[in-house]
Amino acid sequence: MKKSLRLDDQLCFSIYAAAHAFTRFYRPLLEPLGLTYPQYLVLLALWEEDRLPVKAIGERLLLDSGTLTPLIKRMEEADLVTRLRDSADERRVIVSLTTKGRRLRNAAEAFPAQIGAAAGCSASELSALRRTLTGLRDALDAA
Repeated sequence: MKKSLRLDDQLCFSIYAAAHAFTRFYRPLLEPLGLTYPQYLVLLALWEEDRLPVKAIGERLLLDSGTLTPLIKRMEEADLVTRLRDSADERRVIVSLTTKGRRLRNAAEAFPAQIGAAAGCSASELSALRRTLTGLRDALDAA
């Protein structure tokens, strides 16, 4: 087998496996909060800017509405967010944090430091890695 086609030599597989490792790492952190990892990502977007249209959340998280709508509906059932039609444009659904959804931010504030400690990386190393991966994503999207 040529080296270039070995699974362990594939950057895509390394990124795929790392993504799964992140999900496994977050599971015990999020479980006591009653959250899944995708729900946590929605909360991260809303903690940055509350009252976002579903479309904006989808663009931010790179998720289509078919994936996002049931996810947000479950979050609404758990009293983490509310969904309301925009009075200016009935086609738009605005997602807002509830008090319960806002409170979860306090528990989540420790997560980045826990990731850094588990990875054995400093904050600046993690930031550099994030910039590299974002650049890679942007380059692949443009290709």
